[in-house]
Amino acid sequence: MESLLDDLARKLHIDPLTLRQKNAARNGSKTHYGPSHQNIGFETVLQTVKNHPHWKSPLKPGHGRGFACGFWFNVGGESTAQVHINEDGSVTAATGSPDIGGSRASIGMMVAEVLGIPAWRVRTVVADTTSIGFTHVTGGSRVTFATGMAATQAAEKVIETLKERAAMIWEIPVEAVEWRDGKAFPAGSNAGEFDPLELGAIALKAARTGGPINAEVSLNAQGAGPGFGAHLCDVSVDMETGHVKIARYTAFQDVGKAIHPSYVEGQIQGGAAQGIGWALSEEYIYDKQGRMDNPGFLDYRCPVASDLPMIEAVLIEVPNPRHPFGARGVGEVPIVPPMAAIANAIRGASGLRMPDLPITPPKLREAIDAAGFTPMLAAAE
Repeated sequence: MESLLDDLARKLHIDPLTLRQKNAARNGSKTHYGPSHQNIGFETVLQTVKNHPHWKSPLKPGHGRGFACGFWFNVGGESTAQVHINEDGSVTAATGSPDIGGSRASIGMMVAEVLGIPAWRVRTVVADTTSIGFTHVTGGSRVTFATGMAATQAAEKVIETLKERAAMIWEIPVEAVEWRDGKAFPAGSNAGEFDPLELGAIALKAARTGGPINAEVSLNAQGAGPGFGAHLCDVSVDMETGHVKIARYTAFQDVGKAIHPSYVEGQIQGGAAQGIGWALSEEYIYDKQGRMDNPGFLDYRCPVASDLPMIEAVLIEVPNPRHPFGARGVGEVPIVPPMAAIANAIRGASGLRMPDLPITPPKLREAIDAAGFTPMLAAAE
């Protein structure tokens, strides 16, 4: 679809970004699978691309520039999380989601934010299925949203317990206690004159005020806002060999709210790198008997560092109002645009529309021969 849009833009004599801006999904746009979009950032993504130095920079001779967009609907689903206050005032957050993209850090940061304590005071652990409530599949776009929501709600329940314990220590009604900045305070002068109680001070007296302080929340998270991204890449094509070199790559994405920005960048860069492999080199090759000829990574060509430029990730934050911190799924959007962005760039550099993936040197060289191109003629065109 994104390759067709690129070809359509050429026929209409407008740039591919303008075509997408004219037809962009907006708040209220109905999806093909039913719901209407709300609180999405696709138009903001496209405007960010338009204002970015990569889009505005002149294209080097012999290079092609490709642009493509991508979308992923994202999901929430069932998650469980526990928050425990330890006797030294540190916190343990336990989840049922294995960490495949930095979720332990992001969940710990959200728990710390709710409790009003430094993030380093929270240790996030992954519990197994015998020690925590049911948690649905760990995927690229639901853990920080759904399991993070369970963890923040568990932290909120812990705060209510902490207020109860502070009320017991001060011998005042719990309604007269408020929690802020990691401490219990009297709600007003009528509640009495007491020094604030830090979390650690309340934890130290837990045995005398009712026992361990903890909470568990299981939920079926709804409202996982969809994600939109756009990728921009410059490539050069060696018309003698068909080899494609990616010279510059920038990935733009609405991430809702980046809970841990450097991990979010890593998710986007990882998706782009995976897409580059899909576009240029990764394929199964079988012999006439149906046996795979390239069963190992020596011959199955995943991109390595020398194949890639520095992938710049541009984070665009349009908060998702259905999450307490505005998060939306990140990990699956960036696998969608790379293949078309690279194919469009190859079209610009070589004049050839390659319809099948991966666009390997033998395939591209064969297409060059079939088109009757020579390197000199291609350069002239």
